[in-house]
Amino acid sequence: MDERLVYEILSAVAEIPRGRVASYGQIARLVGRERNARLVGRVLSLAGFYGSYTCHRVVNGAGRLAPHFPEQRERLLAEGVGFRPNGCVDMARFQWDC
Repeated sequence: MDERLVYEILSAVAEIPRGRVASYGQIARLVGRERNARLVGRVLSLAGFYGSYTCHRVVNGAGRLAPHFPEQRERLLAEGVGFRPNGCVDMARFQWDC
């Protein structure tokens, strides 16, 4: 994987404000790779190898959490992010407007 691209993605994720979330597609667009939302997910799954990043603030476009990241919900709740009754982040209220 291209290290420059990895750090571009992680830098974009680091910009998400506390109490807000972004979608994988949104991050992909920010780094000029608008059709590569899955690539963003892959990079975030490896983020621990590159340092400490706020990857818990990235969800899918519908607000669903990452399936293998059990702490994600608790971290978002601690930041004041709200959820809909179906368990997804309330994207209408908490999506980052970048």
